[in-house]
Amino acid sequence: MVLSALAPLSLGFHAPMTAVAPASRAAVRMQVGYVAPTAPGVAETPLARGNAPLGIDSSILVQGGSLRTWSYRSPSVEQVQVVLSTEGRPLDADIELWQGPDNTPCKMRVYVENGQLRPFSAVVETPRGPNTVAIRNIGQIEFPLAANVVAENVDAPSAECLDTRMTIQGGALRTYPFDPSVESVQVLLKTDGRPLNARIELLQGPNNNKQVIELYTEDGLDRPFFCILETPGSGNVVRVVNTAPVEFPMTAGVVPNSINQQMSSDAVLGGDVVLGGDAGW
Repeated sequence: MVLSALAPLSLGFHAPMTAVAPASRAAVRMQVGYVAPTAPGVAETPLARGNAPLGIDSSILVQGGSLRTWSYRSPSVEQVQVVLSTEGRPLDADIELWQGPDNTPCKMRVYVENGQLRPFSAVVETPRGPNTVAIRNIGQIEFPLAANVVAENVDAPSAECLDTRMTIQGGALRTYPFDPSVESVQVLLKTDGRPLNARIELLQGPNNNKQVIELYTEDGLDRPFFCILETPGSGNVVRVVNTAPVEFPMTAGVVPNSINQQMSSDAVLGGDVVLGGDAGW
């Protein structure tokens, strides 16, 4: 009788509701990848290129020295897009494609000076699944990065990029300078079926590397490499180096992806120059 009388009391018990502080709400939003809605006319961040619902960021935080993997068992997934970014700190990562035990048909090393200003975005071919994309943050623990791998709405090279490809012999290089109005650049590398070994550099000034990609693909025809490089500012030059021997030529197509038509090409007097800055009179 005592237990039957206490049972309704235990079932009807409710803990008192406590108010959530604004700081707690902010912490929860950071953990789930909350993205505040952008104001009208503001461009969307590169991390939102995936097919995630509106207002939700599907990227995963990868701490320094840690590894994250994305597996795709379906053979219908033939290519995925990898997007890496930071909060303004340097980005240093290894990206590998695993297909079967001890088989890595594609791998690349990525370095970016500023992962917020120039996020990394590349397309990895994944024919004949299952496949696994592994991203390792080889930076220190003070340099986390946000990684996102999507299999839908993947970027594709334009017709101009496909038609303007040029041959780069083994050990040779080509440079592609761009106007300040060019905000991003398409890069497509391909071979006739031979292995692909290349180094892609984004320079801004003499020997000033803003972004470096070291690439290996076991079959440049079955697994071509395509990426989009962000090129803010002026003096941007893309340098493509074929690091393979002379027996392994490749073709490269490097064309503008997006152009800011409103940017003025007129000179600004004293824009980057301080008259008499260090001179003594």
